Amino acid sequence: MCELYASQTPELYQVTKKSIRVQGVVTSLALENKVWQILEEIADREQISLAHFISTLYQESIEKHGHVNNLASLLRISCLTYLQHFTA
Repeated sequence: MCELYASQTPELYQVTKKSIRVQGVVTSLALENKVWQILEEIADREQISLAHFISTLYQESIEKHGHVNNLASLLRISCLTYLQHFTA
């Protein structure tokens, strides 16, 4: 039943920590390698750096909702949204 999901390369779901400057403050984010890959793809598509993309997403989310409770979750869901709308 879960062969497709269970057969994924373990490196894709290994967590990597990166430090990113968001609104002038350095923050550490721990995300799965596949999530980092997709975020890089999104940033490349927008022709901006990964740090700039994350900072802009954070700022725009604050403008729309007043706060961001969990930046890592926002980034994961942004990746799912990207995959749903911009890939086949």
